[in-house]
Amino acid sequence: MDRLTKEQRHKNMSNIKNKDTGIEIKLRKALWEKGYRYRKNVSSLPGKPDIVLTKYKIVVFCDSEFFHGKDWGDLKKQLERGKNAEFWIKKISRNRERDEEVNKQLAFMGWTVLRFWGKDIKKDVNQCVNVIEETIFELFMNEEDILELKEID
Repeated sequence: MDRLTKEQRHKNMSNIKNKDTGIEIKLRKALWEKGYRYRKNVSSLPGKPDIVLTKYKIVVFCDSEFFHGKDWGDLKKQLERGKNAEFWIKKISRNRERDEEVNKQLAFMGWTVLRFWGKDIKKDVNQCVNVIEETIFELFMNEEDILELKEID
């Protein structure tokens, strides 16, 4: 197994994007083609969401499986056997905690939070768009139901 030098590893890690990733672009293009308009990487919101549908008060995060700890139990066991285990377990655990904190903050502010795994976006972006559309439908159905109930009173 080839070992990377510290400089090579630094170069690889610094090339990992935190915005405008392939999965974000793929989902944004699919939303745009369906006529949905959005803002991206809104820094005034907790977690700086990847996609913000302001009209519907929905935020979308496109999470990579590794850095956000998909199947955490299995990934953690795998990391424990690898190099620099303590660093990676601590880093990914903190990312997962931060994701939960951000979800709670946004929900408290009245935002609906959707998170998609990168592989799900790559595999079937239309299914991800469907989830967003269903969420919009549910939010507006609830709003219309409330308005109807108020009119009855």
